[in-house]
Amino acid sequence: MSTSQQSPQPRQALVGATLDADRSDPGYRDWLKEAVRRVQADANRSADTHLLRFPLPERWGVHLYLKDESTHPTGSLKHRLARSLFLYGLCNGWIRPDRPVIEASSGSTAVSEAYFAKLIGVPFIAVMPRTTSAEKCRLIEFHGGRCHFVDDPRTLYEASLALAAETGGHYMDQFTYAERATDWRGNNNIAESTFRQLRLEPHPEPAWIVATAGTGGTSATFARYVHYMQYDTRVCVADPESSCFFEGWTTGDPDVTCDRGSRIEGIGRPRMEPSFVPGAIDRMMKVPDAAAVAAVRFLERAIGRKAGGSTGTGLWSALKIVAEMVAEGRQGSVVTLLCDPGDRYLDKYYSDAWLAGQGLDIAPYTATVETLLRTGVWPD
Repeated sequence: MSTSQQSPQPRQALVGATLDADRSDPGYRDWLKEAVRRVQADANRSADTHLLRFPLPERWGVHLYLKDESTHPTGSLKHRLARSLFLYGLCNGWIRPDRPVIEASSGSTAVSEAYFAKLIGVPFIAVMPRTTSAEKCRLIEFHGGRCHFVDDPRTLYEASLALAAETGGHYMDQFTYAERATDWRGNNNIAESTFRQLRLEPHPEPAWIVATAGTGGTSATFARYVHYMQYDTRVCVADPESSCFFEGWTTGDPDVTCDRGSRIEGIGRPRMEPSFVPGAIDRMMKVPDAAAVAAVRFLERAIGRKAGGSTGTGLWSALKIVAEMVAEGRQGSVVTLLCDPGDRYLDKYYSDAWLAGQGLDIAPYTATVETLLRTGVWPD
């Protein structure tokens, strides 16, 4: 009889004994290998995302780029994160056959995770604020997922944990694991990809990279990669209204919270998330929501592409940094992100009725961008 089949022995009797508790299941291991293969194969089928130029006057000697993450198979920056989270969960033994994956999300991560859940054949439930855009909900269901709505965004975490306990599923918890599931040293992460694409540009090592924070995983990946590669690039995080990342960073208080959710879907959180790594980044900006909408609408005028509000938040901060460089006579490059497509938000950021209902006036912020591009000066 093997040790694993015997009755428990007194502690002193186990000295020098060989203990064997084999939990391996050949069927599960075969499923796991196939699941990991499918997720990795998705990466092999996907080309890299584009690096777009935002038109600035050539005389400035400053170049602004947008890393266009909307071209991923699920249409957003979160495709990279979802792939990493699924590989992390699978290889840790947390994701199991026939058991649901549950995620707390404002939408885009859930769209991408629903895609990967369908790819490996497990159920998926997205726990989201009831205000999430209808198009994101449609995409989650298109990929085979189910939407579970909460009225208060601050209860996403508890609702997700409760669903996982109720169903026997795995709570993915992007807000904890985003920064550790991604290999920030390389392996075709977003930072390595960006620097590789800049290699033949006039200023291949950017002065600034501007990211926005939902989990904080993207800013952590950029900042860690920059430090690891010993670049002089600085990393700025742009934070929307109704988000506590800026306050937590400036005060050093990791327990700071705010009392409502962000209007800019995908970024901004009512608490400092575990994946946000404040010590790695160099600067933060608080961006008014009206400025983010003005910037993203101006982006369509500039390059003919609609994008989401998170893109507008980052673009506003990037343009302000460009203005600072011009004022100081510094040449160089700045990179920000085109996080997801604007067709997910036609009823929000591209709707004048929605803006009026929210009490947002974008006209002064639009005038700021127009003045900058015409004169090189950022109005006070």
